[in-house]
Amino acid sequence: MTKIIVTGLSGRMGSHIADLVRKTHGTELAGATEAPGSFAIGTTLPEGHQVVDDLAKCIERSDVVIDFTSPEATLYHASVAAQHGKAMVVGTTGFSEKQKKELSEYLKKIPGVWAPNMSIGVNVLLKVVAETARHLGDDYDVEIIEAHHRHKKDAPSGTALALGESVAAALGRNFSKVVCYHREGQTGERPAGQIGMQTLRGGDIVGDHTVMFAGIGERIELTHRANNRDNFARGAVLAAKWIHGKSPGIYGMTDVLGL
Repeated sequence: MTKIIVTGLSGRMGSHIADLVRKTHGTELAGATEAPGSFAIGTTLPEGHQVVDDLAKCIERSDVVIDFTSPEATLYHASVAAQHGKAMVVGTTGFSEKQKKELSEYLKKIPGVWAPNMSIGVNVLLKVVAETARHLGDDYDVEIIEAHHRHKKDAPSGTALALGESVAAALGRNFSKVVCYHREGQTGERPAGQIGMQTLRGGDIVGDHTVMFAGIGERIELTHRANNRDNFARGAVLAAKWIHGKSPGIYGMTDVLGL
């Protein structure tokens, strides 16, 4: 039995993950947290545990912590998990480079799965776009388009960035040097090797990602659309079961899925 604590219980992902933990054979919801001041603090879960405002108050009951909160909250939760030697699954995005480095240091001390997207389909897409890029080579221009709901705080999405990095690596390019996030005015011709990144925000879009390979006379578009958040939650719970008992280190969903 894998005992799981879910941080940010009232968030868009937290509630989905908690419900799926309850429905998944071999997992148990051992507790949950919310931000200080949340209406959920002090409420009692069906499992009999109270929702608390600090992971340190309940972490000893867990084997694995699943975290889809905010960069600042995730860093604190990772520090607590590292201090107590508990495994962690991180799906939070929007980290700065400094924050990524700090999170890496915490996760190196414990078994940790860190991925911008826990969806099985998206992680297969990451592999497919890399393979496609290798076959098509430099004759095809690459554009990545992502769309999310109006409340998403970071842009581009972590998934879009991961797709761009996957394509760049397959083509032998430095992603940070070839990515273009914005075009306006007299931009001139498209530079060779550029990877375009377009961000859309609106309504309740759960998450759409398209990688376009545009050649002369044809184009290939590889698209993943999330219709709800259950696929992310399923991946997170699968990762929690998989990471339980593993050696300390940072793993990805490709490790979990055996890709």
